[in-house]
Amino acid sequence: MNNKFVIFVVRWLFNSLGLWVAVSLFGTGYDSTQVSASVLGFLLAGLIFSIINTVLKPFIVILSLPAIFVTLGLFMIIVNGFLVWISLSLSPGISMTFFNSILTGIILSLVNYIVSAVLVLRTEKAN
Repeated sequence: MNNKFVIFVVRWLFNSLGLWVAVSLFGTGYDSTQVSASVLGFLLAGLIFSIINTVLKPFIVILSLPAIFVTLGLFMIIVNGFLVWISLSLSPGISMTFFNSILTGIILSLVNYIVSAVLVLRTEKAN
């Protein structure tokens, strides 16, 4: 199996888990009584976030470079929150305010940082 595909699937699963934790903490609504529906909903939301993060983030970062430079990189928190807000807006059954999306973006940034660090260590051990 292609190594990049495995990395994408691992990020997708951990993003789904991070979204579930963040929506449980900060979210304004999802139907937690239907466990299977919520699991599928969060897997779909994680997939949407992973795709948006992979495809749309580079363009948004390039467009917001002046604000990122002026704030010494702190505007990236807003960019990550915006990407979370877009992906949750496209996900059925999950909703969140923009401010809470910014907090969720911080959580997902930490999750992605940890996953990237573990995957880099794993690939270095394999070589």
